[in-house]
Amino acid sequence: MVSGVFLRGLVVILPITLTVALVVWLGTAAEDFLGGLIRSLLPSWQYWPGLGILLGMLIVFAAGILVHEPITRWLLEQMDALLRRVPLVKSIYLSIRDIAGYMSQDSRTGFRQVVAVRVQGMRLIGFVTTEDVQGLAAASEEEKLIAVYLPMSYGIGGYTVYLPKALVEPVDMSLEDAMRLTLIGGVSAKETGRK
Repeated sequence: MVSGVFLRGLVVILPITLTVALVVWLGTAAEDFLGGLIRSLLPSWQYWPGLGILLGMLIVFAAGILVHEPITRWLLEQMDALLRRVPLVKSIYLSIRDIAGYMSQDSRTGFRQVVAVRVQGMRLIGFVTTEDVQGLAAASEEEKLIAVYLPMSYGIGGYTVYLPKALVEPVDMSLEDAMRLTLIGGVSAKETGRK
């Protein structure tokens, strides 16, 4: 009984605590790094606490605005090419870049659609990543292959399968709800709007 009450309390407190801790950690890291940068570059300037966080937010917004400018795209391509050449950095950078791209709302790089894939009587939730698979030949022209990412529950990772479009069925669910449902193994399906 006591352990049950404790576990219920933990379920309520843990997500809130971890979210607040992550936000505080990101804010502290931005304040320490960018605040220190401001103090070293502009030593005579009147510095006040929180200026590093403000500068971090301004940099993110400026990047979002400038990302479509030709000069910014060129600079990002040069930085991308440079980071791809450094052996250890390349692996970390490409992994983070790909995850961010797949989670984005950009239909050219992110997940396109939530689908269900039938496997031996089961239905696996997946995400269409591309409908133009290069290099893999389909059995016939009618069975054009698509790529579907099948995430694993309670972990980072999953499988990408290439199968005919006829073998998947669209699911009427937002990308966020489907990702949450699959990553936590359906434990809180009621919060995703499913009946």
